[in-house]
Amino acid sequence: MQPFALNYARPAVELEAVIPYVYDAGLQLNVLLDGRVAACDFAVLREVGTTTSTAGSKTHFDD
Repeated sequence: MQPFALNYARPAVELEAVIPYVYDAGLQLNVLLDGRVAACDFAVLREVGTTTSTAGSKTHFDD
């Protein structure tokens, strides 16, 4: 017997996006390609909505 939800479940659509920042392990921050901190660039925050990285999950066990 197949669970009811699987009749309607669909894979998430993956959108192709260009992320204008990279994670800097030394600073433990996302930085723009020119070296500035990504969280300080309001234009980037407006476009992407967040600068989330995997840093928290790598450094904190309670996430």
